Amino acid sequence: MDLSERIARRQQTTAAQSVITQESALNPAVHLPEPIGRGAILERLLDALGPVFEGSIPENVAVCGPGGAGKSAIVTSLFSHLNESFTETSGSIGTTTRSGSAAPAAQFAYVNTRQIDSAFQFYHAILDTVSSEPVPRRGIGTDELAERLEATIQGTRPVVIAVDHIEEGGLSVDEATELLEPVEASVCLLVIHNDGISDWSGEVVDVPRYQTHALVDLLAERASYGLASGTVSHEVAREVASWADGDAHDALAALFGAAIHAQESEHDHITSDDVTAGMEAVPEDCIQIGRVLALPDNRRNVLLELLSVGPEAATISEVAAEIGRRIDLSPNTVQRFVYELAETGILERTVINRSSSDGRRPTTVVPRFPTLVFQRLEARR
Repeated sequence: MDLSERIARRQQTTAAQSVITQESALNPAVHLPEPIGRGAILERLLDALGPVFEGSIPENVAVCGPGGAGKSAIVTSLFSHLNESFTETSGSIGTTTRSGSAAPAAQFAYVNTRQIDSAFQFYHAILDTVSSEPVPRRGIGTDELAERLEATIQGTRPVVIAVDHIEEGGLSVDEATELLEPVEASVCLLVIHNDGISDWSGEVVDVPRYQTHALVDLLAERASYGLASGTVSHEVAREVASWADGDAHDALAALFGAAIHAQESEHDHITSDDVTAGMEAVPEDCIQIGRVLALPDNRRNVLLELLSVGPEAATISEVAAEIGRRIDLSPNTVQRFVYELAETGILERTVINRSSSDGRRPTTVVPRFPTLVFQRLEARR
């Protein structure tokens, strides 16, 4: 994208600010402090973690359900509230059990595997929560971090460690278990997974898809924070919720995309055309936007340029050559990134109707993530 295009995009965005008032409220990767319509699931999860209220270590827990069911939102919200409730003050225990009796301290750490790619980062993410001392990122090795974690939590208090997006392409359940083996006597491992986990011996909390009425409530709540008053009608929220089929991520991405389209079209409310555009920008079997936003800068830059090139009419090599002319990467590097992103499911390779000199059908790539939302969020980085 050249400078004149960048300036024009900013002018267009600035000229119509009446629809979107708070992007984070519409962003599917951002969770509200209180999950909507998930009270029963929260109670089941509290039951599974019940021993911490008595100072004991719960069994390991697997939180399982389809993508977009709100698993991450439930766990992060619950952990935030539990950490506040179990905070020690003045050397004494400042919490009570659910029955009202005094309880020992416990801690709850959350690890997003989309944001880590090594054992060092895994231990560091946990220590950021459970250690009262600052944890250096340089001048210290993985083994030393593991020893520090063991010294921090071994035998002192229950610690529940949630590992999110497990086996999404990075850390596996077995690897997480092995990394925590030195402190397993003091730790409950809570894994968050899109599918059931074979050979799991701990507790299982299943999280079903949202029912349509609950998803309508979720969209209305998000819209009340993120959109100007009167921008979205109940009918629009119900249409998006019905289309999303219980997937909160896709519903939010479609609503956010519709709002983006409305704002760029200088509409004062979300129209049926805006809703259609928002839905069309969310592919079937959509990859969650949080996974895309966690990619390194150079991969995201390639994806951003890919959307402006319009890969549906060009082969992968032609797309790579065009992107290479736009950004500071060679066409070979761009092509390698594109194949890598296709291997990990961010992009999908498809055959195009064109013959090649060697008789093989050439391929291109299409995005599997919410395109309007991605472009909007990248423009704000």
